[in-house]
Amino acid sequence: MSEGLPIERIAGFPTHVSRLGAGVRRALFIHCTQAHLGAWTAVQALLLDKLSMTSFDRPGHGESADWYGGDDAAALHTLTTSIAGALINKRADVIGHSFGATVALRLAMERPEQVRAVVLIEPVMFAAIRSGPHFERVNATMRNVKNALDGGDAIEAARIFNDAVTPEMPFDELPEGRQVRMATRARLVLTECGVTLDDAPGLLDAGRLEKVKQPVLLLEGSNAPPGIREINDVLSARLPNVQRVVVVGAGHMSPLTHPENIAGEIATFLKL
Repeated sequence: MSEGLPIERIAGFPTHVSRLGAGVRRALFIHCTQAHLGAWTAVQALLLDKLSMTSFDRPGHGESADWYGGDDAAALHTLTTSIAGALINKRADVIGHSFGATVALRLAMERPEQVRAVVLIEPVMFAAIRSGPHFERVNATMRNVKNALDGGDAIEAARIFNDAVTPEMPFDELPEGRQVRMATRARLVLTECGVTLDDAPGLLDAGRLEKVKQPVLLLEGSNAPPGIREINDVLSARLPNVQRVVVVGAGHMSPLTHPENIAGEIATFLKL
């Protein structure tokens, strides 16, 4: 983790924040589930002279305070969006990965005056493909996560989730400390299903995506989990100003495994 950084009260919530980079243009980075702001380290290292970058540990992640709101997915998403918005100084480009991408998209919808452009890396908006076969696969995975947690086996719950999302990074090959941290957050993964599977924030409501006027870059790996490509199909059909790029050879964790590609696509998209 990125220890040693200050804990700040952002939107009323104790939040671990990082600020770095010397660029004139500002950017906010929002990490995925079961990660922390350090997941952006390799990407940000390649953009230090191009962007002034802010990132933060989402509630319940990294060094930020725990989430005590139970299974209220709408409240968790609203809090995370409020923290992200409060960290934007005037205007910024917003880069989000996975669940973080759902927050980035909501910022563009609800705070257009703050968001210049948006990069969405594999947004996990499975509610967009509810009628397709991949939705049930994800739903079944989450049922298995719940069953493991209800049986008192948080390690197994974390293993099920990790290996479904990132089979290229098997749970049993991860450091033990990381396994334990993921297990402590496994219940939060279930809470987030209210966003990913049920669209608690209403991001897919009629007309909302169509009103996003900012330029949007949709990124996905060629080895992305099943359903990601279909989600991006839906989003690209509804967003008015969208570009789409496939990162060859990447799975879901492209900011970790393919940072040069991700940083390069961000720089190209933002014309840095």
